[in-house]
Amino acid sequence: MNDNHETSSNIAGKVLVVLATALFAIPLVWMVLTSLKTPEQIANAPYSWWPSPLRWENYREAVSAMPFLRYLVNTLVLCLGSVAGTLFSCTLAAYAFARLRFPGRNLLFAVLIATMLLPWQVTMAPRFLLIRELGLYDSLGALIAPTFLGNAFYIFLLRQFFLTIPQDMIEAARMDGASELGILWRIALPLARPALATVALLQFVAAWNNYGGPLLYLNDPQHFPLAYGLERFVSSHSTQTHLLMAAAVLFTLPIVAAFFLAQRLFLRGIATTGLKG
Repeated sequence: MNDNHETSSNIAGKVLVVLATALFAIPLVWMVLTSLKTPEQIANAPYSWWPSPLRWENYREAVSAMPFLRYLVNTLVLCLGSVAGTLFSCTLAAYAFARLRFPGRNLLFAVLIATMLLPWQVTMAPRFLLIRELGLYDSLGALIAPTFLGNAFYIFLLRQFFLTIPQDMIEAARMDGASELGILWRIALPLARPALATVALLQFVAAWNNYGGPLLYLNDPQHFPLAYGLERFVSSHSTQTHLLMAAAVLFTLPIVAAFFLAQRLFLRGIATTGLKG
């Protein structure tokens, strides 16, 4: 009786998951199908979901209507630079908070976590003034440089993972004469690959979707990333729905591909990042 009840519960749970997945997938399916329609198919009634014929030329026209390759190169530079800066700064800070003993460590960590409560708009003006004084305004450096100063959430995430590394392993390395940087490089980082992959993927997606930063710091169209370039494209082609959806699909595909390629490491990073204090 209990087995039958558990089986029914499992089936019901799976059905709910499938229904929820289908519900969230509807906008994506609509976007892809609309990107393959002609303007007449979109405007005519009754509305039909399936495009006939499939108009692949929409993608070529969307790419030709804006400097897509320039936007793509800028976006890749921004994403890779942001990921490098985030991994460099957050790894060092997280290891220090997890394994080093120094006065005020817990207080500093509490202050760091408290900064997560500050909305982006609060620090927008000071950041702008600082970036301008550093001579980084209107360059991708204005978006990449701040990532080398750390991110509270990523530092917290990596710190929790470093705390799960056995202390005996760290002490044994210290007794053998290893420096703290040596311990981080040879012991902590290899064990933290899932967590590092999680941080890298999250930061890659955040940099790829970043719109507020380019809006604030960039003025030259030659420096625009895809997120900001896509907004400009929408403004100038607001009536051409088929081209808008084609551009949206091209913008979304790399993120979907990145997630599927890093899915296993990402899920491992989420699952193995503990909540040890």
